[in-house]
Amino acid sequence: MNISLNDKVSTGITGFDQVIDNLRLGDNVVWQVDSVSDYKKMVDFFVTKAAQDHMRLVYIRFGSHEQILEESQGVIVYRIDANKGFESFATEIYKLIKKEGKKVLYVFDCLTDLLKYWHSDLMIGNFFKATCPYLYELDTVAYFAIIRNYHTYGTIANIRETTQLLLDLYQVNNKTYIHPLKVWQRYSPTMFFPHLIQGQEAICITASSDASELFTNIRRGENRLDYWNVIFNRAQKVLNFSLKRQEETKKRLMYMLIGNDSRMFDLCDKYMTLKDILMIASREVGTGFIGGKSVGMLLARKIIEIEGEGRFTPLLEPHDSFYIGSDVFYTYIVQNGWWRLRAKQKTEEGYYKYAPELREKLLNGKFPKDIQEQFIQMLEYFGQSPIIIRSSSLLEDNFGNAFAGKYESIFCVNQGTPEDRYKAFEQAIRTVYASTMNEDALNYRMNRGLFDRDEQMAILVQRVSGEQYGEYFFPHIAGVGNSSNLYVWDESIDMNAGMLRLVFGLGTRAVDRTDGDYVRVVCLDNPMRIPPMNYEDQNKFSQHRVDTLSFSDNDLVIRDLKDIQTLDLKADKKLFMSPDYVTAARMRELGYTDRKIPDILDFKKMFIETDIMTVMREMLALLSKAYDYPVDIEFTANFKKDNSYKINILQCRPLQTKGLGSTVKIPELTNVKDCFFFTKGNFMGGSVRLSIDYVVFIQANAYLELSEQDKYAVARQIGLINKEIKGKNVLLVGPGRWGSTTPSLGIPVHYAELCNMTVICEYSSEKAGFMPELSYGSHFFLDVVEAGIFYVAIFDGHKDVIFNPDHILKEENLVTSILPQGNQFSDVIHIAKTTGMEIYSDIVSQKLLCK
Repeated sequence: MNISLNDKVSTGITGFDQVIDNLRLGDNVVWQVDSVSDYKKMVDFFVTKAAQDHMRLVYIRFGSHEQILEESQGVIVYRIDANKGFESFATEIYKLIKKEGKKVLYVFDCLTDLLKYWHSDLMIGNFFKATCPYLYELDTVAYFAIIRNYHTYGTIANIRETTQLLLDLYQVNNKTYIHPLKVWQRYSPTMFFPHLIQGQEAICITASSDASELFTNIRRGENRLDYWNVIFNRAQKVLNFSLKRQEETKKRLMYMLIGNDSRMFDLCDKYMTLKDILMIASREVGTGFIGGKSVGMLLARKIIEIEGEGRFTPLLEPHDSFYIGSDVFYTYIVQNGWWRLRAKQKTEEGYYKYAPELREKLLNGKFPKDIQEQFIQMLEYFGQSPIIIRSSSLLEDNFGNAFAGKYESIFCVNQGTPEDRYKAFEQAIRTVYASTMNEDALNYRMNRGLFDRDEQMAILVQRVSGEQYGEYFFPHIAGVGNSSNLYVWDESIDMNAGMLRLVFGLGTRAVDRTDGDYVRVVCLDNPMRIPPMNYEDQNKFSQHRVDTLSFSDNDLVIRDLKDIQTLDLKADKKLFMSPDYVTAARMRELGYTDRKIPDILDFKKMFIETDIMTVMREMLALLSKAYDYPVDIEFTANFKKDNSYKINILQCRPLQTKGLGSTVKIPELTNVKDCFFFTKGNFMGGSVRLSIDYVVFIQANAYLELSEQDKYAVARQIGLINKEIKGKNVLLVGPGRWGSTTPSLGIPVHYAELCNMTVICEYSSEKAGFMPELSYGSHFFLDVVEAGIFYVAIFDGHKDVIFNPDHILKEENLVTSILPQGNQFSDVIHIAKTTGMEIYSDIVSQKLLCK
């Protein structure tokens, strides 16, 4: 390797320069020292010579130790806040290195000080591995230090692998020694002996007696735990100390596991003990935060236990979850060499540009060996029980940002050889990580101004709640619960009693807008009340398919209810199903007298003969009171033959809602033709008076005649209109379900394609087969509620409903002026500018008028 004089940089010690054949542009230099003051001596030599050579020198200040350099020394000083966390810290340093450019000299504070902020050796190694290659590419020379015997051998190994020079610095009997451990691409017969530094000289210690005397005076480190583990091991002993000491220690650990001060942090502080926090830590894989979803689940259980004064504890199914810490996510990115790509994607210009590439890489990386071993031990613990791998990002399930359904949750049925099960589990982790780059997640973060915030992805691993029935595994019931029922259709409904979206089997059908199938909407003040429909339509608007885990298919499968009915459910089937006498009567009329009376999933007996709905209502009320805010939960329940049951609280988060609003006076309607629509009930968003600038109306019959491909094209057109009219008050009206994945049931838009609308309306068209769905509680509707979008369903032809589409269709269609390429669907999409149109809703009288 030929080195020009311009490639060489001095350490400031002439003799040592000769030992290592000088520093080279691109070198990262790591000093292992006993104190920061020892490191400072080496830095002073380096800086003095750099100033003489007129080289640009930058000092990165982040530690709490003594300042190593002053600006008065001709040094540029950058102060970086390490307390913001690994990602912010590493990204900020990446940006400043990029800005400074080539052939700059750097001095960093002692890396060991980062333990005070990150509490993790692993993350120090990650920072070094993420930063140093970029410094190398830019032909810089950078000085770093670590305190000897403080870090794990794994951290030292990562640093040794990445750096160009690793040097031990010793002070023994007031003498300074440097012992090179690694000097990349340079060699001499005496290079790796220790050297005594005297002034500008470096005297090689080659005599065995001198070397032995030197090293017997040096303390060698034993096998060291990660600083993270050291902290928690020490905290375990505090359980024997005073309550005050326990509370102080608990709070410190909470900053490590839960995050910084926030409303959720305060709630955890109120309800959790040091013992609780230590139990969480004992079930964590890796280090770092456990994320919002894990925190919400754990907090809900503690609130129910404490505020319920033990009454509900016997009814709760125990959990034995594990938490994959957020640091594992960063380690995965850094160890696979993608940190630079991650940093570029976090910029405004690279946010969407680099996301697909990063997503693809996240699906195909390798995990470090020590993490793999912890994964294996966790899987051995669960055996062949089905598990679910759930996203639990730092921002998820928090006040203000629910991220409902934005990230993946993956079921692992967990069948096959240990190798097969491990492979599936690893891929599930990768899939959750990759979902951070999904379009919906990216849009959600961008729309809420979170694109540059740390979105650290932890993972919650839960045992799937349920039982094996034949070849299938599922819970008896599952669903979503809300402590406030903002979607009401009857003035007698008590909104504060809450509501459920209830399904038989896995709860996946409760959180999605299920196509061609309907969940049971339960008002907890009167579970027997049914949403607006004709009595004879109860079977049509009920659940007909069941989500289950299949042991034979080793996958999530959907089965018709009739296939599940034949199984021994190990409980009274009549709790969930009742004879469908309406359908039986219709069959008799058609001459089918020998047919068995079919069942309908209506849960009537469960509502009448068990107290589970009362318990759900009371638990939701407890949670809402503790949060001082409406809440949204996910749950399951499993029954025994004696009708006893266990409830499993899987998730809890603040329900993002703007409240009910003040009472609004509804104008008198003298002529039914004077309004666009009127309805009693079936709206969500409280009492409002909203002015409307534009109405975007989808004509049911014209839409129905389109091919499936063109129906999807209409949905994409809505997305373009959504961008064009941002900032205006827009009422979006369409047949059936907005957000359906089946175009024959509604418009298959993504939430991001209607996020700028002020009001969305679903109307029924019996002729075309379109029907709104009361899907409040689904992920789609959580997005709508969180964004403050008002929602209304119009059941045309029902009592107390007026619907006049001509009120809009008589106005000029502006679709081509707003969207020039929209001419293809001008007979389907009608955009009208409105003058003086307003929507009035009053939650007390349950009236809504648009005129």
